[in-house]
Formats: sequence, C-alpha cells, structure tokens
Amino acid sequence: MSSASDPLAALTSLPGVPDAVDSVRKAVDRVYGHRVMRRRAGEITSEAALRAARGSAALSGADWALEEVRRRSDFGSEEQARTVGAALRLTAEAGQLLSIWRQSPMRVLARLHLVAVGQVKAGSAGSERGSGVDPHVGDTVGRPRLAGEPVDEPLVTLALPDAQEVAGRLEGLSGLIIGGSSAPALVTAAVVHGELLALRPFGSYNGLVARAAERIVLINSGLDPKAICPAEVGHAEQGSAAYLAAFEGYVSGTAEGMAAWIAHCGRAVELGVRESTAVCEALQRGAA
Repeated sequence: MSSASDPLAALTSLPGVPDAVDSVRKAVDRVYGHRVMRRRAGEITSEAALRAARGSAALSGADWALEEVRRRSDFGSEEQARTVGAALRLTAEAGQLLSIWRQSPMRVLARLHLVAVGQVKAGSAGSERGSGVDPHVGDTVGRPRLAGEPVDEPLVTLALPDAQEVAGRLEGLSGLIIGGSSAPALVTAAVVHGELLALRPFGSYNGLVARAAERIVLINSGLDPKAICPAEVGHAEQGSAAYLAAFEGYVSGTAEGMAAWIAHCGRAVELGVRESTAVCEALQRGAA
C-alpha cells in the first residue's frame, strides 16, 4: 500500500519506531515462551486482566491497591469505585469484541462505552463484580457527543475538538481499521489509543475506553492473542505525567511527537510483559 492509502504504515519509519516495534516483539515472545504459559496460560490471562483494569483505573483517578481491586465486590458506591468497576467490565468485554472490531469499530466503541457506564453487563463470566450504573449519565451513553454536551475526563485537560470534528475523525479512524494496514500492531494500537483520547468522543470514561480499544488491537492483531501483556499496567507504571507528556506529542501531530507516543506505548507493553513474567515466576515457585 502507498502512504496515501495506508497512513499508519508511514508512521513505522519514524525515528525510534522500528526499534520500539522490535523491542516489543522480542519481549512478547519471551513471556509467551515461559514454561508456565504451557500449563497455566488461563491463570496468567485472568491475572493480567485484573492488573490491566487496576492500571487503567489508576490513570483515571482511582489508584487502588491491587488486592483492594481483587477483594471488592461493590463498585457502585462512589466515584472511584465506579471507575474501578468500569475498568473491570471493559477488560472483561474487550475479548468478546474481537470478531467485530475489524468490521465495525464504531459499534465496538459504542458497546465499550455502554459497558463502562454499566448500562449493559460485560459478556465475560464474573463481570458482575464490576456492576453499578453511573448515576450521572442520561441519553448520552453509547454514542459520540453532540455540540454543547459536556465531557468528564479527569486526566486530560487539553481543548476538546468540536462535535463535527469528532464525527469526521471517528469516521476516518473507522475507515483505517476496516481498510486494514501493514503497520505493526504497536503502531495501530498507539494511534487508536491516542486518537480516542484526543477526541474524547463520549461524555465520560474516554480514557478507559481508549485504553480498552488499544487492548483490543493488541490482542486482535495476533501480537498478544492470549491477552497476557497488559499495556494498561505499563501506562500506569510510567505515571500520569509521562503519559500526558507523551500524549501531547501525539496531539501535536509532529513526527517527533508521534514517534514519542508510539515509543511510550511500546514501553507500556514491555512493562506489562514484565508484570506477567513476574506472575509466571510466582506461579512457578508456588507463591501465587
């Protein structure tokens, strides 16, 4: 494909991006080759999902200890609890939407927002742990915002694109996903994540939805088919200041800014790999 028909592929040659892609691929291959993965992959996947939800919620202002997330069953009592519950539901739902993503990404995004808000249950078993409808929503759920509608996104304070720009850019992003790309999974995932965070198309939970969409791309691309490399863990570990600084590079649209954002997302995946490797080691020792 030419760069005109495959703009994502053009990002692959930006300075530092080939190294980031290669480093991520090697890291993912290492954890998939761990001996524990041959026998207990399902346990690693479940633990990675829990840690991913914790990390994504932390970036949205609910920085709970992992064991608190693990033990809680009520997520509807106050704002931070609802955020954690939304993150849990989204990580559960992401794996149910893989077959739809390439055909109808907008349908998937609408579903993710509905699940985040709590108006529908996530499709995975055990998702009831994260139940609890956000009371501060009305008929804005599951659709892009209209002109004049407010957005509640605690982490990102950059100027909001207007509703017309949001609609146009969502259509463009959808076209890129449906049309396919030769770009590596890391590049596509970073762009999907960055674009949704920049647009903040919904009235709430945009950061959680953006990170869930990144998760879907990484799994669906074949890079991380068992969902054991939670980028959300790495985004949280690098901290909100580094996350926002890298994101501002994406918003700038410059080659340097885009490359920095892709590299940041790559580092997040590598840190997620490190987390799951530690879980594998603990299981091997009998400590988990």
